[in-house]
Amino acid sequence: MAQEIINQVEPGVELVPANTKMKKYKVKSLHCSGCAEKIQQAMSKTEGLENAELNFAAGTLAINPRYLHKAQEIIDSIEPGVTLEELNDAVNKNKEKIDIKKRLTVVGISSALFLAGLIFKDSLSSTPYALAEYIIFLTAYLLVGWHVLAGAFRNVFKGNVFDENFLMTIATIGAAAVQQLPEAVGVMLFYYVGEFFQDLAVNRSRSSIKSLINIRPEYANLKVNNKLEKVSPEAVDVGDIIVVKPGEKVPLDGVVIKGASFLDTSALTGEPVPRKAEEGEEVLAGMINTSGLLEVRVTKTFENSSAARILDLVENAANRKASTEKFITKFSRYYTPAVVFGAAALAVIPPVVLPGAVFSEWLYRALILLVISCPCALVVSIPLSYFGGIGGASRKGILIKGANFLEALKDLDTVVFDKTGTLTKGVFRVTNIENKNGFTKEDVLKFASMAEVNSNHPIAKSILKEYTGSLAAEKVESYEEIPGCGVKARYEGKVILAGNEHLLNKESIDYEKYNSGGTVVYVAVDGLFAGCIIISDEIKEDSKKAITKLKGLGINKIVMLTGDDSPAAEKAAQELGIDEVYSNLLPQDKVTKVEELIKQSTGRGKLAFVGDGINDAPVLARADVGIAMGGLGSDAAVEAADVVIMDDMPSKVSTAADIARHTRKIIIQNIIMALSIKGLFIVLGSLGIAGLWEAVFADVGVALLAVANSARVLKYNEKS
Repeated sequence: MAQEIINQVEPGVELVPANTKMKKYKVKSLHCSGCAEKIQQAMSKTEGLENAELNFAAGTLAINPRYLHKAQEIIDSIEPGVTLEELNDAVNKNKEKIDIKKRLTVVGISSALFLAGLIFKDSLSSTPYALAEYIIFLTAYLLVGWHVLAGAFRNVFKGNVFDENFLMTIATIGAAAVQQLPEAVGVMLFYYVGEFFQDLAVNRSRSSIKSLINIRPEYANLKVNNKLEKVSPEAVDVGDIIVVKPGEKVPLDGVVIKGASFLDTSALTGEPVPRKAEEGEEVLAGMINTSGLLEVRVTKTFENSSAARILDLVENAANRKASTEKFITKFSRYYTPAVVFGAAALAVIPPVVLPGAVFSEWLYRALILLVISCPCALVVSIPLSYFGGIGGASRKGILIKGANFLEALKDLDTVVFDKTGTLTKGVFRVTNIENKNGFTKEDVLKFASMAEVNSNHPIAKSILKEYTGSLAAEKVESYEEIPGCGVKARYEGKVILAGNEHLLNKESIDYEKYNSGGTVVYVAVDGLFAGCIIISDEIKEDSKKAITKLKGLGINKIVMLTGDDSPAAEKAAQELGIDEVYSNLLPQDKVTKVEELIKQSTGRGKLAFVGDGINDAPVLARADVGIAMGGLGSDAAVEAADVVIMDDMPSKVSTAADIARHTRKIIIQNIIMALSIKGLFIVLGSLGIAGLWEAVFADVGVALLAVANSARVLKYNEKS
């Protein structure tokens, strides 16, 4: 009714659902990253699609569903045959199988006609049968080449001249023009088969990468009226009760309300250490229930669950391009036109300059140059290599938010660690109490406990745990936390200070400095120093291994920054073999120190800061690469850092750097291989030694080799 009224008053105005949420679609048959770049640019200039994100490596497009039709129109105008489909793995796999059968059928028919034409060429070339020869070869040619021809002519009218379709069209039509019809057909057939295998390789690479992070649950057992219904995880609401049977994946984040079991968390953390789950414990989507039956009350919808967040983070990481990707994209824009003009010069200049040179011969050599010139080997394999590195890292519980951060990790020169909760367990216990000025040890512990009764800091909790007396929190008249220093409270009319040296210096209180291997909490009552409490924190078993592995990778400098007292910091640094340590630092001091260390880095060296992702947000943001520890279930950690290590293991920092270096090595191999082979064939083609067959190998054959080499990123990750 509303639409009818609008049509009467203002025809052309359309009512659409007020849906502004982004939705992901599978981009089918898009295997050219250059085309993907053009589609992305066109969408960014179109109203409603400004925020569209086309992820070539993952083969997905995130858009507002309202503009699906408009997005498809843009795709059709740039790359017809590429379609947008719902993300349904089962349906998409079935469609891919049908598409493969169709393409195999085309190859079979075209090959049969081509072979028949070659076998009976002499008979068909005689005058009565000359037309039959053309019919057979042209039919074979059009079967495998019609989409290339159509794409070339369409793009020429749009001003997009220098693309792969144009090069293949000119090369094969030119071959036919110089009496090389069988070669023109054979080259187009070889090209079609090569493209087919390249597409299969790209799809297989994408599938392999996604299988590394296969944590998406297929269903949830929803409890309704004491009966179980198998539903999609997206259909479950917060507060619903689900049942997780042994062997099943936990489909959504929630809290166990009944039952007990052990959970395999390796899909999230990369480590096969079982985690016990019982009533009141939190469970996360993607974990696998290994033994008992669990009833779980859902606390987050699927789109906000840990599994969905990790999947989204890994897949979208490809949108943050590394400098190498950006360079190759720019390189391809200039490289192809340069070769085209070079080919034109090769066709025209020698026949004019060289005595006895035949134009048709040099034109044929120029056509070879055109076929070789396509930079597909680079623009396809490089994004897949970065995507593979990111996917492989996620399998080990390391979430890298972009190819740019993966590239930065390979250049690490300095690694800076926070101490508490990063290199140490963050589990504190009181190991000694010193009393002064007439106060007893019991007095010191009591006053410190009353001052800390309202604090959630781990050190405060260790003091409260040690105190066995009654905590009269209601008698605490005032309470103030002083960042980086400690707390100030009023209890039964007395002003109590509990904190570090900064606090007592700030309040101008005389005290005796205590040197210890732990954290020292100084206590003062009504301006008089009462004593101190020594608290120790245990170093993680993995921390020593982390420092050793980083040094093994050739990291020049390993530094520790902490707010702890110097004795505790020096003791931990000495035990771990850390090069430099800076103690008694306030949060802003850590940022200043990191800035100083960044200035000290030489050349392309990068600095990574490793912290807890919550308290260290400012310094995480300032570092070249911010790495958050213990991101499992922590939204704050995932948001704050560039890299998130899901399981609290510092040694994963070196693992991430190693994966980054291996990925880079494969990318360099692809660049050298592609340019070397193409360069060789350009020389051979120019000299008349290589023909169109070799040229096609230098195009799709090299691209296939590069994609296959990119898959080695995954194999390396499986072994390491």
